[in-house]
Amino acid sequence: MATACRLAAPLGLAPLPRSRAAVVAVSQCGSKISRGGVAIRATSGGEQATEEVPEIVKAAQDAWDKVEDKYAVATIGVVAIVALWTAVGALKAIDKLPILPGVFELVGLGYTGWFTYRNLIFQPDR
Repeated sequence: MATACRLAAPLGLAPLPRSRAAVVAVSQCGSKISRGGVAIRATSGGEQATEEVPEIVKAAQDAWDKVEDKYAVATIGVVAIVALWTAVGALKAIDKLPILPGVFELVGLGYTGWFTYRNLIFQPDR
């Protein structure tokens, strides 16, 4: 029966090297393959993994269940993601310009100096 079934690489990809193929190969007909003391059996399912859901996921699900207008919340979330993506793209475009990053750095240093002089140096203004 082992000769009737052909060994297949995982996910239909190219065959694995000979040393690894013996460990992870699974028969197409679901029979047991034993190579070098390693036995692997393909099953059709039926066994469910019972993992507990993390507390943060439960909290998020509870919060989502309490929302009355799910459409509005989902729309705001999508708009926020698009706005963030647009802002990152604009910043990357500005950063590629040859003169503006240097000017922004000078403005930032100047504002930091002014803020420090005005609010942090003298005791009555602290």
